[in-house]
Amino acid sequence: INAKKPNNFWQGGLLTSMNDPDLQVFSDEQITVIKDKYPKAKYHFLIMPKKNIPNLKSLKKEDIDLLKYMEEKGRELAKSSDAERQFRYGYHSIPSMSHLHLHVISQDFDSPCLKNKKHWNSFTTEYFVDSKDIIKTLEKTGKVEHESSHFTSLLKSDLRCHICKKEIKTIPALKTHIQQHSYKTTDT
Repeated sequence: INAKKPNNFWQGGLLTSMNDPDLQVFSDEQITVIKDKYPKAKYHFLIMPKKNIPNLKSLKKEDIDLLKYMEEKGRELAKSSDAERQFRYGYHSIPSMSHLHLHVISQDFDSPCLKNKKHWNSFTTEYFVDSKDIIKTLEKTGKVEHESSHFTSLLKSDLRCHICKKEIKTIPALKTHIQQHSYKTTDT
């Protein structure tokens, strides 16, 4: 990828991570898959196009096949990681890091890196947009746009279990609570 040196290292860090052999899981002519450096679940991968696509707003109709391919590879990766575990495949409506990336994340949220309300809500509210919904929107309208103020407010929402929707006051209590649920694909 030919990219300008990012002004903000944190935002541009994905471009560096794409080439890190310790993080890289898979790479071909279209995509690179890495382990998330700060996983928010037992399994947390990022699938990034080699094509320079900064964010969801930069997507065009011509990218639909690429997005479908990214999701297909994500599903294969999830199945090979743990075929019995539930996963979600999606994008943050307002990503904190530059360069389009699809999250492939197990729904156990078993990780010491999940530390605060923003982390939790970024994966368990509408802030996390399903890959299929992004593809449908792009097919229908030719672009992806989000009302940023709505999505930003979601990060401040009360903590709720993503399975039973029970409100929980603190992250430690939430982490204890979610251990009672099963995350196997055969259970709901």
